[in-house]
Amino acid sequence: MTRIAERDTIISGIGQSEIGRRLYRSGLDLTIEAALRAVDDAGLTLDDIDGISTYPGSGGTFGGAGGAELHDALRINLNWRDGASETSGQLGAVHKAALAVSAGLAKHIIVYRTVIEGSGRAAQSSRATGLPPAMRYLVPFGAASAANWIACYAQRHMYEYGTTREQLGAIAINARTNAALNPNAIYTDPMTMDDYLSVRMVSSPFGLYDCDAPCDGSTAVIVSHRDFAADSPHPAIQINAMGTAIGPRPSWDQFDDLTTMPIRDSAASLWRRTELTTVDVDTAQLYDGFSWLTMAWIEALGFCGRGEGGPFVEGGSRIAPDGELPLNTWGGQLSGGRLHGFGFLHEGVLQLRHDAGARQIGGEPEVAMVAAGGGPEVGCMLLTRGLS
Repeated sequence: MTRIAERDTIISGIGQSEIGRRLYRSGLDLTIEAALRAVDDAGLTLDDIDGISTYPGSGGTFGGAGGAELHDALRINLNWRDGASETSGQLGAVHKAALAVSAGLAKHIIVYRTVIEGSGRAAQSSRATGLPPAMRYLVPFGAASAANWIACYAQRHMYEYGTTREQLGAIAINARTNAALNPNAIYTDPMTMDDYLSVRMVSSPFGLYDCDAPCDGSTAVIVSHRDFAADSPHPAIQINAMGTAIGPRPSWDQFDDLTTMPIRDSAASLWRRTELTTVDVDTAQLYDGFSWLTMAWIEALGFCGRGEGGPFVEGGSRIAPDGELPLNTWGGQLSGGRLHGFGFLHEGVLQLRHDAGARQIGGEPEVAMVAAGGGPEVGCMLLTRGLS
């Protein structure tokens, strides 16, 4: 392989703000709290920070604060800053920060995602002409939510491969069980399969428990150069490989295979950048904005064959904390709360530090897979404990 630029970088610090269903705090307030905690966790000061990267930048859906707002609030001097939504999913902000550090544009970059979806208001637009181009073809048919678009993929997966609602339910129940060990989780009450199946439908085959839980909160990480590892107060968590590819159709509803998504391209690009394999992965923190997306990631990343995601998760034993692929150990977005991808990264770092408390998996994990997004907004990362 040629030089893997992301291996020049580590996640040196992590931080989260208060997380709650409806906090009624400003996005900037939550962002500052998470950022300061991440800086402190890395053993740094604000004088050390010379970069900011965020998804989706100013004006994003349920966004907290743009990079310029945080820059001004913290009164720091930057060598590099970025914020945008047209990137490799939510983790694109981390991907770009890693490349900037590798290129020498910055040494320590705050990367964050803030959501105020629980107490915020959705953007209002009553006319199709005021919508983004793709939405103009969806809203007139009543398909205004990603729940509708992704449900179509899930239905096709069921048709092609015999996937069942009970198999999707295994993902939701696993998330709820894990969330019970997470003091910051939104939903922690026990869930049975009967509970899962009897709840109201949202967009068939998705019921309420197939959909992530809106919340307020911010997650920040510090991306630093690997040279800082010797001075870091924590074990070095290296970015071993990144998956950034998106196939030929950047579309939610016109993709060439309606049993998968550009998830397949992102996963393939990651495996081309590492000598590790699925056998090396100790835990997987995979996006569950809707339960089926997790199944799609499991298949695309090669933890099972195409169309075999249902049998793989059925019963939940394989994806339990003591299973062969401990999945979404913090409760995921289905129960932990919709932190829009960054909750998975935060948990992956904690697990590799062996610092996840009551939900720490056994065996002293050394490799974590982190993936976020769906549709044409996807990206993934492979994290390792220690430098290579």
